[in-house]
Amino acid sequence: MKKILLMVICFAAVTLVAHSQKFITKTGHIKFFSESSMEKIEAHNRQVNAALNTATGEFVFKVLMKSFEFEKALMQEHFNENYVESDKFPNATFTGNVFNINEVNFGKDGIYQVGVQGDLTIHGVTKPVSAKGSLEVKEGKIIGKAKFNILLSNYNIKIPGAVVNNISNNIEITVEVNLEKLN
Repeated sequence: MKKILLMVICFAAVTLVAHSQKFITKTGHIKFFSESSMEKIEAHNRQVNAALNTATGEFVFKVLMKSFEFEKALMQEHFNENYVESDKFPNATFTGNVFNINEVNFGKDGIYQVGVQGDLTIHGVTKPVSAKGSLEVKEGKIIGKAKFNILLSNYNIKIPGAVVNNISNNIEITVEVNLEKLN
C-alpha cells in the first residue's frame, strides 16, 4: 500500500512540474507596419524578451524601442526622437494572458488557436489589447504568433501636421516568439 501511495505522489509531482513550465526568449520578433496614401513604413525588432507560463497562461514581453530597425535611417531617427521619445520611454511592455491556455496540449506537437488579452504600454501609456493568435508546439519548443492593430493617438503619440499624410494613425503589430523551456 505504501508503494502505491508513493507512486501516486511521485506521479502527481511529475505531472505538476510538467504542466507548470516557463518558456522564454530574448530574440523574439516584433514588426510594425503603417500604410498611408503617401508612404508605407515598416520596422523590425528582433531583440524582444518574452515569457510564457504554460500552467497559468501568463504571457509577458518587453521590447527596447531603440532596437526597431527601419529601411531609412532618417525614419529611425524620427521614430526615436520625435514620436516614441525613446530616451524618455525606452521600453514597450505587454503583460497579459493566453485566456484559453487549457486548450493547448503542450505534450503534443501541433498548432493551437489562442486568444491573448492584457495591457500594452507604449510611450508611457497603458491600454488594454486583445488579439487572436496561435501557439505551435514543436519538438519541445513553442512558437507564438499574433497580429493586432493599435492607434497611435491612444498612446499619446502625435503625428506632426507636416507628415500627417505620410504616417497612418492605425499601426499593425505582428509578434512572433520562439520560446524555449526555462531550465
